Amino acid sequence: MTIDWRYTVEDNLGILSVAGYLGPEAVRRFGGAVGWVVARGTGPVVVDLTELRSWSAEGQLAITEAARRLADAGRSLELAAIPADGSLVPSGDCPPIPVHADLAAALAAHGTKDGEDTEGRQEWRTTGWPTGDQAE
Repeated sequence: MTIDWRYTVEDNLGILSVAGYLGPEAVRRFGGAVGWVVARGTGPVVVDLTELRSWSAEGQLAITEAARRLADAGRSLELAAIPADGSLVPSGDCPPIPVHADLAAALAAHGTKDGEDTEGRQEWRTTGWPTGDQAE
C-alpha cells in the first residue's frame, strides 16, 4: 500500500495532504511529494495527515527528513492530525515540528480559514487523489 497526496499553495502557506499508509513502501513517494513542495512554494508547510490511516517508523523518519529538507530551503514544517496510533519523536538534530490537532487549527494558527476561496490558490495532486466532483 502507498500514499496519495495533494499540495495546495495559498497565501504563502503550503498544505501537503497525505492519504493512505506512510510505510516503508511509501517513503520514496512521500519524498517526491516533498520535492514538489520545495520547488513550488514559499513559506511554512502544513502536512495534513487527516486522511492518513497509519504510519510506520520509516514513515515517521520520512517526516523528520522532510522537516530538515524544508529547513534547508528556509521553510518550516508543521503537522495537522497525526495518526492516533503513533506519536512523532524527532531526533535531537531535527528542526522543531509544531503539531496541530487538525487542519482547521493549523490554518487558524496562520490566520487562514479552511475552505476560503483564496485568489491565487494553486493545487497539484497524484492521480489517485479524489477531485472535488468525485464522491469521497
